[in-house]
Amino acid sequence: MFPVGDLHPALLFFINMLLGMLLTLLITPPVLKMVRQAGFRRANFKGDLIPAGVGFIFLLVFLTASTLDYLLVPGLLGYTGIVFLMGLAVITLLGLLDDLFGSRAVSGLKGHFKALFKGKLTTGALKALGGGLLAVLITLIGCRLELAPPVAAIMMLVNILIITLSINAINLLDLRPGRAGKGFLLLALTITVFSGGASSILPLALVTGSVLVYLWWDLKARAMIGDAGSNALGLTIGIAAAWSLDEVPKLIYLLFLILFHLFTEKYSLTTVIAKHKFLDYLDKLGRG
Repeated sequence: MFPVGDLHPALLFFINMLLGMLLTLLITPPVLKMVRQAGFRRANFKGDLIPAGVGFIFLLVFLTASTLDYLLVPGLLGYTGIVFLMGLAVITLLGLLDDLFGSRAVSGLKGHFKALFKGKLTTGALKALGGGLLAVLITLIGCRLELAPPVAAIMMLVNILIITLSINAINLLDLRPGRAGKGFLLLALTITVFSGGASSILPLALVTGSVLVYLWWDLKARAMIGDAGSNALGLTIGIAAAWSLDEVPKLIYLLFLILFHLFTEKYSLTTVIAKHKFLDYLDKLGRG
């Protein structure tokens, strides 16, 4: 066992990322075999039937990795890790319910809430409501804002919105192989750079390592992460941003999320990407 204080923050980040990578290599093949044997397959954008909803792998990896962290480096993830694990479990379950029982007759937040107001509960609305409540709970549990009461209340609202909108943002990206994973990695890199080495990004390191390895299966259309995976990735980004960024970068990120959601309500993201050579190149990179 090693005391946390003896390890450099960058080394801690690397250890967690490496652990996430190694565990994903071990866990993914048997999980994919299990899903195939269960016959749970969905048609992708090409119409090919491939294993779906396998994004619960990120939860399995985090559960295993965080247990090993506690055994090898006591106190590494601490209170933050437990709260994060709880949130990851809840949002993965909500996403998996949508993967298993969801209907594609209704889509988009607007569509799901229109159905809800008409008295019809969809799995998408259930996921959105559950995700919102989860964002509130995580914010209340993890609130350590040393600010004046009015400002603290505003920043708590900012954190809730960041977590909620981050969950849906990654979900909106999950329309082509690898797109959600690439979006996650770009946001993870940005948050890590602006976090100043905060220990609260260590859970992000675990999931980042997992995504780096899992992305191959996704890009090659061997599996779909589904809502179980995209929601887990979105929650990871949301918590990392809410807990590690200072006020100004946090507000900038929230503005980006709001503009992104407004944009995707009006335009097709896939169409926009296809019309721009550089974006289209990045989107198709590694796919095949």
